[in-house]
Amino acid sequence: MFGIADYGAFCAAIVVFLALPGPGTFALLGATSKGGFRGGAAATLGLIVGDQILLWLAVAGVAALLNAHPAWFDAVRWAGAAYLGWIGLKLLIARDGESASPVQIAPHHYARQALLITVLNPKAIVFYMAFFPFFIDPATHRGIPTFLAMAVTIAVITAVWCLTLCAFAEAIAAKVRAHRRVGMALQRFAGLCMIGFGLRLIRS
Repeated sequence: MFGIADYGAFCAAIVVFLALPGPGTFALLGATSKGGFRGGAAATLGLIVGDQILLWLAVAGVAALLNAHPAWFDAVRWAGAAYLGWIGLKLLIARDGESASPVQIAPHHYARQALLITVLNPKAIVFYMAFFPFFIDPATHRGIPTFLAMAVTIAVITAVWCLTLCAFAEAIAAKVRAHRRVGMALQRFAGLCMIGFGLRLIRS
């Protein structure tokens, strides 16, 4: 289909990767807890746009360029780690009541934050470069149309997955807000995870 070998397996692989928790997942849940479904939807848009940017950069061969210039790769990696650490620190030092307060950040800020978290992870470009060859059929590959079909598929599955996750998160948000200690504990946990992802990005 469109030069994609085993389209069903391709879709299944995307779902598996989305199910693995990462910085984007915690950014999505954080946006939903503060901004409701609208905030989560905005973060979803940011994640999708960020993924598409990295995907097409990978197609253009940017990954090979980064591998050929380790200093550039390290610079982007350190920038990504610093941003994740900054987000995590903000979650850790937030005062009690901030997580339960009305929406204070416009939805487009949630989108921007999710976009930056995604784009500032250079390993994602390398991932796409390694991921695509598994599902490209050399005999039927059509070049850009094949990559376009892959990109659209990834965007649609990501949207469905993330919006479903947002709806679930919003459903339990009211219960979490009713118990401030639980809400703050979850916020601290998310902050530690963000910092942990940043440290892992540096060490890898």
